[in-house]
Amino acid sequence: MRTQEARTPRSVLLIAVLAAVVTVGVFAAVVLLRPGEPVPADDDRPAVTDAAPAPGVDCGGSACREIGAMSVGSVPVVLLADDAGKQGVVRIGTDTVFPLIVNDMGVTLASDSLRCVDGATPVCLVRGDVSGGSAGELFVARGGIWRDTGKPYFSDAGTIALHDVTADGIADVIVVRHECPGAQSGSARCQAAPVLAEVYEVARGTVGCTRRYTAPSELKGWPEVRLTRADLRPCP
Repeated sequence: MRTQEARTPRSVLLIAVLAAVVTVGVFAAVVLLRPGEPVPADDDRPAVTDAAPAPGVDCGGSACREIGAMSVGSVPVVLLADDAGKQGVVRIGTDTVFPLIVNDMGVTLASDSLRCVDGATPVCLVRGDVSGGSAGELFVARGGIWRDTGKPYFSDAGTIALHDVTADGIADVIVVRHECPGAQSGSARCQAAPVLAEVYEVARGTVGCTRRYTAPSELKGWPEVRLTRADLRPCP
């Protein structure tokens, strides 16, 4: 008597084949969607970025380029400008951008235009050549927040510097100018007049002036002028 071989029902085989096809399809989908990294949920996906400047960064007709950089404490400060150095901005930290007021004065920015001094109140100065001298713009940090003081400085003798003249832990602005009452700034008569340095405190304005000198180079530390309060007297 022959023993009847057990046969798998066709319905069972069909189910098994379908399951295998579905499994292969799932693995194929996983390979396509996941080339080595897990696919994040929509809310967790990183934002798409490109190499374009951050919003608010505008250097006129050409792309911004870095021409100067310093750090104040742990905060990076970067001076950006167009190819001609005629339109610039200051970026402080990662996302704070200040357009420069001195752009409207015709300033030419260069690699030495940015100067920062850390202290009880961190201070940065952006300065550059303009027709008839130099112009500068001051940025000050209070409570960790940076602000543009909104007041440009002008030197008809070509020198604007930062130094803690008053020894209070905060850098002061030193502006070298010709002392020429009655003569127009930039005129031949004024350019031939003696010079002095006027010192401005960040919060209080004018502190005082030096005596008159024949030329800017006679000032202490020129061109990065270094003064003390003992060098000052009431401004004429």
